[in-house]
Amino acid sequence: MGLSPKLEFKQSQQLVMTPQLQQAIKLLQLSNIELSAFVEEQLEQNPFLERETETERRDAARAETRDAPAKAEASAEGEAGGLDLTATESADQATKALDADYDAIDPDSVGSDSAARDYQVNDWASARGAGGGVDDDRAVDATHVAEKSLSEHLTEQLQVATRDPQQLFIGAYLIDLIDEAGYLRDDVGEIADRLGADLSSVEAALTLIRSFDPCGVGARDLADCLRLQLAERDRLDPAMAAFLDHLHLLAEADLKGLMRATGGDEEDVRDMVAEIRALNPKPGFQFGGETVQVVEPDVFVSRAQDGGWKVELNNDTLPKVLVNRRYYAEISANNRDEDSSTFLNENFANANWLAKSLDQRAQTILKVAREIVRQQDEFFVRGVRYLRPLNLRVVADAIEMHESTVSRVTSNKYMATPRGLFELKYFFTAAIASSAGGEAHSAEAVRHRIRELVDAETPEAILSDDKIVEILRGDGIEIARRTVAKYRETLGIPPSVQRRRLATRAVI
Repeated sequence: MGLSPKLEFKQSQQLVMTPQLQQAIKLLQLSNIELSAFVEEQLEQNPFLERETETERRDAARAETRDAPAKAEASAEGEAGGLDLTATESADQATKALDADYDAIDPDSVGSDSAARDYQVNDWASARGAGGGVDDDRAVDATHVAEKSLSEHLTEQLQVATRDPQQLFIGAYLIDLIDEAGYLRDDVGEIADRLGADLSSVEAALTLIRSFDPCGVGARDLADCLRLQLAERDRLDPAMAAFLDHLHLLAEADLKGLMRATGGDEEDVRDMVAEIRALNPKPGFQFGGETVQVVEPDVFVSRAQDGGWKVELNNDTLPKVLVNRRYYAEISANNRDEDSSTFLNENFANANWLAKSLDQRAQTILKVAREIVRQQDEFFVRGVRYLRPLNLRVVADAIEMHESTVSRVTSNKYMATPRGLFELKYFFTAAIASSAGGEAHSAEAVRHRIRELVDAETPEAILSDDKIVEILRGDGIEIARRTVAKYRETLGIPPSVQRRRLATRAVI
């Protein structure tokens, strides 16, 4: 068979994402803090981008005030479902092309069942081990007021305590491994292997650090932390040591078990419990740590005068940029170099695209937020028990966008409402079937109902999971016992046996 050159024509279609489109999609999923940092970077790199000044903002505000009557009249036709649709609806037509670009992309969407939840964590709720979160009753400024960090505080003591170069090196490494609560979680043997040092040298450095202030720092777990503090107070007697060895019984409120372990009577055990509670389970928290990042809402929801809901963007979190067209025209008119012209044209196009992308991002967030408020109207009026099941597709179909776009918009975006501050993903919850064949219930509403039932318990009537299932079915919620157990665990609610023990013996 002979070989010969020939030409072939083949027609095909493929999706090509331009750098500008990639940027627009990236902007959608950025939080307001990340967006501000990105815009600052672009302002430094692009000569045709400028930050909007306060004077320009005031001029724009005055112009908006002058146009308010006309906008109000035009928006009266657009009111639906009690929502105030006057914010920036007029820009939708100008940005439909970018909407189409968003919807052309169909990557894997982020799951819609995730929800932002608040957990009440008690320092002693994790007494089985060494972990645990910060007690919610602890004031924020009580744990973050100190300017000096725990690491700095320990380093200063290390430099005073020893002049041995090896101990200084190993001690500095150990201090870096101590977490913000003051615990050293890593295995000492593994640390010695990583450093290429003798195990005895690492243990000696750790012993030195464990003698530093605050007392309990460098502990391996909760029992070890308490043991260090009791030893400093000269209260680590055999009974107390046995108590710490059986600390899990404290979390289970097993008074008799503690009495057997310590060999004391009920009064002795209660005294030891009181002494333990006076200690600090997380000594590192009294020093400064990483800066706490305050969450700024992206959207405000408030009552409108007509009784509906008013949805507005938080303009303080939206970067304000302007494209300096006059500067571009002046430079372009005097430029004769081809490479310079390419540079100018690319930067001018990027500046225009960024301004358009920022505007479209704001419009998309507003659209999604409005639809969420429309779908979850009963939640805002009556509370979490009336939170409806909702998924990304419902919202995407309503605003004629792709699910992936809605998923990006709801990531790291927050809504300030009369009922509190919520991440947009909070409003997307799974559906629990209705036993009566009616409208399904949201998973978050069911969790809230379980919390209400447990909070209303009395010592004489502790509800088992089976009893909770029976009550929920009486309320029209079809749910399995294992689902109740799973929701109870996510809420941090112990089993009925432990709750009964806590209620009747009241050890802690």
